[in-house]
Amino acid sequence: MTEASRYMSEYGELSRLPLFTQPSNGSTPVAAKLGAPVTAPPPSGPDVDWPIVAELRARASEQLSQAVASDRSRLDRAAQQELGRSIVLDLIESAMADDVDAGRGAWSPARQQATAQAVFDSLFRLGRLQPLVDNDDIENIVIVGHDNVLLELVDGTLVDGPSVADSDQELIDFLVFLASRSEVNARSFSEAQPRLHLRLDGGSRLAAAAWVTPRPSVVIRRHRLMQVTLDDLVAREMMTPTAASFLRAAVRARRSIVVAGAQGAGKTTLVRALCAEIDAMEAIGTFETEYELHLHELGRHKVVHAWEARPGSGERGPDGRQAGEFTLDEALVDSFRFNLSRQIVGEVRGKEIWAMIKAMESGTGSISTTHAADAVSAVRKLVTCAMEAGPHVTQGLATSKLAATVDLIVQLSMKTTAVPGGAQRTRRVAEIIALTPGEKEVGYATTHVFRADASGVAVPDVLPDEYRALAHYGFDLAAYLSTQPYGGQP
Repeated sequence: MTEASRYMSEYGELSRLPLFTQPSNGSTPVAAKLGAPVTAPPPSGPDVDWPIVAELRARASEQLSQAVASDRSRLDRAAQQELGRSIVLDLIESAMADDVDAGRGAWSPARQQATAQAVFDSLFRLGRLQPLVDNDDIENIVIVGHDNVLLELVDGTLVDGPSVADSDQELIDFLVFLASRSEVNARSFSEAQPRLHLRLDGGSRLAAAAWVTPRPSVVIRRHRLMQVTLDDLVAREMMTPTAASFLRAAVRARRSIVVAGAQGAGKTTLVRALCAEIDAMEAIGTFETEYELHLHELGRHKVVHAWEARPGSGERGPDGRQAGEFTLDEALVDSFRFNLSRQIVGEVRGKEIWAMIKAMESGTGSISTTHAADAVSAVRKLVTCAMEAGPHVTQGLATSKLAATVDLIVQLSMKTTAVPGGAQRTRRVAEIIALTPGEKEVGYATTHVFRADASGVAVPDVLPDEYRALAHYGFDLAAYLSTQPYGGQP
């Protein structure tokens, strides 16, 4: 009998055992399944001894690795979690027996459950971060050191959060463990690789840095608005109905769009809403450094081929690449054999812009995002990104390519204001500009189709003649012209 089989036959389903049941109204036991959403008492409660949890997690990880290695059949994730539950039970019983033998007393049922859940979360989920990620009221988690945590709620309110470790080193150790345990796309996090970008279960994105920052820094972006439409964003006052009708028509007319804005401004959310306007039968390809759009999981479209870049490992070869590296540019080249109708390139931060340009050159109505302070600055930012590809890319070449391929830039704004008890953030579509090839000196021309008013909301400004044709795709041209500052005519 293998080690894995021994654990499973000896302990079976963890939730059926008396140890993991709690009394209801002081009498009738009620099953409390380990791994389910945490109920009272939460792992962050007073019954959790976090040094004990860290020790038990390390021992459970070692035993799990040995048990899986000795099993001839490869265990899938669900089977590993069942095995992990059994191992956790064994360790909890041993720890309780040690405390009794040492005269420290027996554990209460609440402490048993809370400790077991905390060890399980540390082993398979996000440890002390898990209750924050499970909380539907929290949108973003910002960590600067183990005891300095800021939570952004879904309404934009900023509040302080609980400590997520007992020390900075413990936080770093957990991030190293978290990065290495992925079966599909494991990543290195060490002094040699001091940055980490990781996709988490459930669609959240984690970015972390250590060793090159005074304290370990972590940001977890939680994508709450998955099944989102332009009408939903109008209801949230992120844009006006007229702006929504313009963007809806632009997507249907296969205009290429870049969504720009600051970090956390809602770029990915807007791209999801734009993609919701693509016909359900169009074949879509998405290209991202880490999955964030999740169009392949939303069920809106029949065919979605989702590519995710993969960082390499080890030393770089003569070609400058690490072993196992897979770039967005390579993914895009491969995608031209997949009969795609649309190619959606995720965030553009550097030379991956050439993947975006190639997608837009194919004339499929691509959509991408980038960071910029305003819409015109986004053009200059994209030119700079393109030039990072190497000395062969001149400013003139980059400018001409962008002017010929990008049709519209949608700029998002994010404003943080003080409110009683904290702060609050509001997000708006502030500008929409049309980009066209221009005079030789600059290389491009921009027209503010929508410009921010005094409140920061994008309102009609100047409509190029060629965009009047969007009325055939649902653009409310009459509403646009009636609110132009100088008063237009259909």
